Amino acid sequence: MEPRHPRAKAAGKRQRLTAATARVLHEQGVERTTIADIARAADVPAGNVYYYFKTKDELVQAALAEHAGHLGELTALLDRLPDPRERLKALIGAWVGRRETAARYGCPMGTLAVELDKRAEGGLDLEAGRVIRLLLDWVEQQYRELGAADPEGLALALVGAYQGMSLLSSALRDPEIMTREGARLVRELDSLA
Repeated sequence: MEPRHPRAKAAGKRQRLTAATARVLHEQGVERTTIADIARAADVPAGNVYYYFKTKDELVQAALAEHAGHLGELTALLDRLPDPRERLKALIGAWVGRRETAARYGCPMGTLAVELDKRAEGGLDLEAGRVIRLLLDWVEQQYRELGAADPEGLALALVGAYQGMSLLSSALRDPEIMTREGARLVRELDSLA
């Protein structure tokens, strides 16, 4: 077996750091997370983190990009379904499928956006909003394809319901809130003319 190219090795390490950052920030929050926490989660020496990311804010930016990437992958997968109603149902199914994580930590983007909004500097709150906007736009497009009246309002209601059920599930440490509310959202979709 030949050794990996140094650039490929560096890209792999950077990706591990990015994924670890997204996970650790979700579990611990921005303020409680240290560079050492991220390095440990990525299995990288703490000093190496600074080779890839100069500041904690750069790590947060990388985590936001990671979340946007995951959202892009999910919506691309859902876009393979022929019917927009089925796409929305599958989205809800994906949310409900992460109910244990939501019950423990909340929504990864929602909790990060709220935390970043409380910081006085950086503008990362606006970047978090852009990631959430990607989801809203995709959901709105599904409602448009369904021919629904007020697709923008319906998108806000659906994504807002997800944020609410994630928050309540986390606050009450009850993953079944996600299950019950997910089923209610699916029923609403089925009743949509």
